[in-house]
Amino acid sequence: MKKELCRRRGENHGRQNRKSRLITEKPAVHPGEDRHRPAGTLYVVATPIGNLEDITLRAIRILREVRLIAAEDTRHTRILLDRYQITTALTSLYDQNEAKKSDVLLGRLQRGEDIAYVSDAGTPGVSDPGYILVRKAISRGIRVVPVPGSSALIAALSVSGLPMDSFIFLGFLPVKQARRRQLLASLKQEERTLVFYESPHRLLSSLQDIDELLGEREVVVSREMTKIYEEFLRGPAAGLITALGEGTIKGEVTLVIAGRLRGGTRIFR
Repeated sequence: MKKELCRRRGENHGRQNRKSRLITEKPAVHPGEDRHRPAGTLYVVATPIGNLEDITLRAIRILREVRLIAAEDTRHTRILLDRYQITTALTSLYDQNEAKKSDVLLGRLQRGEDIAYVSDAGTPGVSDPGYILVRKAISRGIRVVPVPGSSALIAALSVSGLPMDSFIFLGFLPVKQARRRQLLASLKQEERTLVFYESPHRLLSSLQDIDELLGEREVVVSREMTKIYEEFLRGPAAGLITALGEGTIKGEVTLVIAGRLRGGTRIFR
């Protein structure tokens, strides 16, 4: 009888040990992680290009509700968040670390966390970081949601007085003059309105190239939009060079250039 009890106890002990081993061999689950929880959402949030009041109510809500905000420059974004008393955690994601850092953020998204991405100003990905993160998120089946708002491109175009039904945006003009001139020459026959971003210290040189390669056509220089020293200058490139050459040029610049007129000469108002 004693032998039988010992045998049964031994079998039960063996089963318990095997059960314990099976439990410890299961994949580890991090605290707070639900493996069956659906992936989070990546929100691409537009932020003001200057005036901090130019942010949507929805953007404010999203930035408060997400688990994490990835920003091109956390110091710059902190100013906006402090203005609206948003205490969400911040992390950086800029040109130099976007390819590597995106994988870290995607891991958190796949664990069910919602994340917002913002650039320094305007809409992420439009001549700003964000493309790599969005592309990788889409490839992994993660939901990507736009939260639209400010854009220097659209703001400048809307007040340019030039045709807006069809336009072409080419980001920043090339830094090197040879490449810039080559690009402008290729656009000489383009009939759509042209839009570029430009650095203030290269503006005069670019206007000179525009005058030489595109001829006499209307150009709008939009500078410091929505800020204290907002300025819009309109006229032929040669005239703008004269007007701007009198002082130091500062601030963000967006150039809007009239397309080629069919069989005619551009008339300035």
